[in-house]
Amino acid sequence: MIRLILCGLWAVLSVVFMMPVHWYHKALSKKHPEKAWKKSQKLVRGFFKGLIFLAGTRIEVRGRENLPDKDQAALFIGNHRSYFDIIILQTLSKGPMGFVAKKEFLKVPLFHCYIEDMGSLFLDRENVRAGLETIKEGTDRMSKGLSLGLFPEGTRNHTDTLLPFKTGGYRMAEKSDSAMVLVAMTGFDRILETNFLHFIRSRHVIIEFAPAVYPGRMEAAERKEFYRSIPDRITAMLESHKSPAAAKDGSGAGSGI
Repeated sequence: MIRLILCGLWAVLSVVFMMPVHWYHKALSKKHPEKAWKKSQKLVRGFFKGLIFLAGTRIEVRGRENLPDKDQAALFIGNHRSYFDIIILQTLSKGPMGFVAKKEFLKVPLFHCYIEDMGSLFLDRENVRAGLETIKEGTDRMSKGLSLGLFPEGTRNHTDTLLPFKTGGYRMAEKSDSAMVLVAMTGFDRILETNFLHFIRSRHVIIEFAPAVYPGRMEAAERKEFYRSIPDRITAMLESHKSPAAAKDGSGAGSGI
């Protein structure tokens, strides 16, 4: 309960006091988006790191050496368990990073301000034409150096089996000739979503980054096979997270988190 109150206070006070900066970044992004993304990266990262600290989250990072340099855009493809997926993943990216989120995310109080500042895109899943425009805009932003996080399951999933992946967003890495990095996250929803009354609890979580690949440089058949294999590759990483230590903490991929 105490952690929930502290995180809530941190979120409210941060948004209230930094609202003028948010307005500045929003205005700056209209003329100089790259500059706005970089400035927002520092602000948002500080806010997110504060939440992680107050939540008492212990992060185990695997494959950190696979993270692209700060001047290289990448499309991060991962399983989706929690709002903390965004919070933790953003703090680990070396360069500016936004996310492709469903448009309903704009209704999340306070949090959406920071997500917008990062250069994130909001997808209307019921409008195919709008969805194609979002992918086109994402490709353009990646070409300008912005990394994006994409959760192809389309919604938070608290089961041990991945939901079917929606693959349309993969083209953003392909068309912008950017790297694609697969990400596997274990235990994130046990920080908040699966707890009684959504209390925030101190948890050990695992995030793993696979080596970067460049789908735009693959032959068509090879690229198609790689896209098809992405859910299996992420599942294999999640399976590797199972261990006596993780099981004891309750954050193993097979623990029903």
